[in-house]
Amino acid sequence: MKQKGKWLLSLALPAALLAVSAQPAAAASKKTELLVSAAASLKDSLAEIEKGYEASHPTIDLVFNLGSSGTLQKQIEQGAPADLFLSAGQKQMDALVDGKLIDRSALLLKNELVLVVPKNSKKAFNTVKQLGDTDIENIAIGQPESVPAGQYAKETLETRKVWDSLQDKLVYAKDVRQVLTYVETGNVDAGFVYKTDALSSKKVQIALKIIPGVHKPILYPAGIVKETKHPKEAAAFYSYLQGKEADAIFVKYGFKLP
Repeated sequence: MKQKGKWLLSLALPAALLAVSAQPAAAASKKTELLVSAAASLKDSLAEIEKGYEASHPTIDLVFNLGSSGTLQKQIEQGAPADLFLSAGQKQMDALVDGKLIDRSALLLKNELVLVVPKNSKKAFNTVKQLGDTDIENIAIGQPESVPAGQYAKETLETRKVWDSLQDKLVYAKDVRQVLTYVETGNVDAGFVYKTDALSSKKVQIALKIIPGVHKPILYPAGIVKETKHPKEAAAFYSYLQGKEADAIFVKYGFKLP
C-alpha cells in the first residue's frame, strides 16, 4: 500500500507544479480591452499610437470603433459599449456631456478643412465659388447632420452663398474617409476633407485651403465615457493622448495642438 501511495503522490506533484506554472502565463495573456470610439479622420494617427501604447502597456488591448462623430455619438447615446470617445466636432461631445454620458472631457486637437481633387486633375481653384463651373460635375461632402467635416463644408458653402446652387452636384458620404475615397477613385471631381486626410493620400492634391473664418472652428475633444467598465485604464489612456508622445504623433499627421 505504501508503494502505491508513493506512486500516486509522484503523479500529483508534477500536476500541481504544472498548475502553478500555468497561472502566470494565464494572467499574462489576459488583457484589458479598451474600446475607443473615434472619428474616422484619426485612423492613421491612432494606428501608430496603438502600436506604441500597447508595447509600453502589455496588459492593454486597444480596439478602435471608427466612424463619423455623429454616428458614434448616437451609438453611445443608445448604450453601445465604449470606454473613450474622440470626436471631430465639439457639438457631438457637448451633446454627450449634456446627456451626462461623459465623465470628463478636454480639447485634444485642431484641424483644417481643405478642398481636394484627384492627383491628375488640372483644375485650379481660387475660391469655392468655382465649384459651380460646368467642368465640375460632382462634389463629395460628408453628411452634414452626422459628419463634422460635412457640417464645416456646408457652413463654408453657405457663407460663400453657393450652397443652394450646388445641390445637384453634391454626393454625400458616411464619413470623411469615404469622401477621400470618392476623390481618390475619380468618382467625383472634388471633395471636402480635413488637411490630415489629404496628407495621408498620394492619390489626391489639395486644390484649396479653406480659411477658418467661413466655418466653425474644427475642434477634436476627447472624453471618458461614464459607463466605462475600465475607469482606471481609460483614464490612463486619456492622459496619454494629451501627453508629449501622442502630441508628436498627431503633429506628424498634420493635426494642430490646442
